[in-house]
Amino acid sequence: MTEQRIDDQRIEVIIGTLLRTGVILAASVVMIGAVVYLMRHGLEIPNFGAFHEEPEGLRNIRTIVDGALGASGRAIIQLGVLLLIATPIVRVLFSAGAFALERDYLYVAIT
Repeated sequence: MTEQRIDDQRIEVIIGTLLRTGVILAASVVMIGAVVYLMRHGLEIPNFGAFHEEPEGLRNIRTIVDGALGASGRAIIQLGVLLLIATPIVRVLFSAGAFALERDYLYVAIT
């Protein structure tokens, strides 16, 4: 029973580290994107009288990654948001895998 408890504690620590790392990574990417964006567009006067939707290039993962690799500030910010969204998804996948390794199939199904 103590071996099982140690494994559960280790899994909880890994999940906590995974969530913390994901949020810190996402925040760092967003901050880098904000700096790049403000360096290029910080002096522009915004037009709050009209709503402008996101450009087509920031609507799917492939073009967001391509734009981020091309040092587009908005694309880097979008990539950070995607990383933030992906963090709990990765946590759920990790939890399901951990429950499967423990052969706890009820919790695999619930997860």
